[in-house]
Amino acid sequence: MPDGNNALTKGAPPSLATPTDLETKPVGQVIATLNTLLADVFALYLKTKNFHWHMSGPHFRDWHLMLDGQAEELIDMTDVLAERVRKMGGLTMHSIGEIARHQRIKDNDDAHVRPQAMLAELREDNSSIAHAMRKAHAKCEEARDIATAGLLETFVDQTERRAWFLFETTQGHTDSK
Repeated sequence: MPDGNNALTKGAPPSLATPTDLETKPVGQVIATLNTLLADVFALYLKTKNFHWHMSGPHFRDWHLMLDGQAEELIDMTDVLAERVRKMGGLTMHSIGEIARHQRIKDNDDAHVRPQAMLAELREDNSSIAHAMRKAHAKCEEARDIATAGLLETFVDQTERRAWFLFETTQGHTDSK
């Protein structure tokens, strides 16, 4: 039976303690998982924009536009994830430092990355996030959190689409950094 507890905010002022009818322990696990996903999506957004800004070569225009569209999807996803955490009474990311402490997507600070290597790296990162989203979905099912599960289903589809496009752009290429 739901406990109606909103103690998930860990010291947040009462004005941020959004009530929920979800059980505290399972929804707390969903919140923690969503915050980690949020950090990963922010990291992938910035990496995608980095590669978008530094793309070069004969397919520049197509890849530049593709990465810009993918970055837009990612930044839109961050707001939905963060607001879902808040709807469940949790607190979410406050800073770039907090994102950096939680992200699993590796940054790429290299001064020059070949276009095919950029695309391959983004493909792997998107595949990794899709996998993490599936694991998060399982936690949502355990918590009976159908709203978050539904959002994740849409996000998995978007993420797999990005990975697919990136896969198709790297077929037959073996460029490295």
